[in-house]
Amino acid sequence: MPAKSGTCTLARAQELEPRTRAVTGWLTARRPAWREQIQAVAIDMCTVFKAAIRQVLPHALLVVDHFHVVQLANRAVTEVRRRVTLTQRGRRGRGTDPEWRMRNRLTRSAARMPGKHVDRLVDTLEALPAKIGAPILAAWNAKEDLLDLLATARTKPDREHVHRLLHRFYTRCAATDLPELHRLATTIETWWPQIHAFLRTGITNAGSEGTNRVIKTVARDAYGFRNPENQRLRTRTATTRRHRGHLNPA
Repeated sequence: MPAKSGTCTLARAQELEPRTRAVTGWLTARRPAWREQIQAVAIDMCTVFKAAIRQVLPHALLVVDHFHVVQLANRAVTEVRRRVTLTQRGRRGRGTDPEWRMRNRLTRSAARMPGKHVDRLVDTLEALPAKIGAPILAAWNAKEDLLDLLATARTKPDREHVHRLLHRFYTRCAATDLPELHRLATTIETWWPQIHAFLRTGITNAGSEGTNRVIKTVARDAYGFRNPENQRLRTRTATTRRHRGHLNPA
């Protein structure tokens, strides 16, 4: 078993090395003055980016964008819902299944929902057979605990409050036998220094993520581009409308 584990680790390292070189190569191609002025870098939870930033920008603060943490938590909830439905019902979810009808509400933040919708969600899960409703409710509660922790960003929370919320999340995950929550807790623990950096600074790459989404949407609507120059012009037009005043009625 150790030999197999070592082989897998080596194979993974060999797979990531070209990607790391691509990132470090792009960074080293920038002027030294440009690199030196970078104070913080917002990334997703990718070891390739982390290794590249540490190698080329050792002085920069690494920050994990909260969008990716929320996405990871929502994925854990969805995986729990799908697994228990398949295990207990012997099939994939259908429109007649209460947990399937609530799939979108399960991945919404409770803080952004009316209280009656939250109450209805909890009541519906508690009314389901325990082997279906209880695991989904536990996963949803763990996700909400994590969102409560992320909500402290930009509020200058004291250290005790942050660690109390973090402990609540870890306790919730450890109290279950759900592998999805155990993986989520492990990932949060691994990346906690960078997540904590977000809580302290509030730095996010939401702007670039939004631009990237617009670029992908333009390419999808065009069913792909045959001419790289046309793609460049179309995406540039779509992502600069606000700056060019096209979204300003005045």
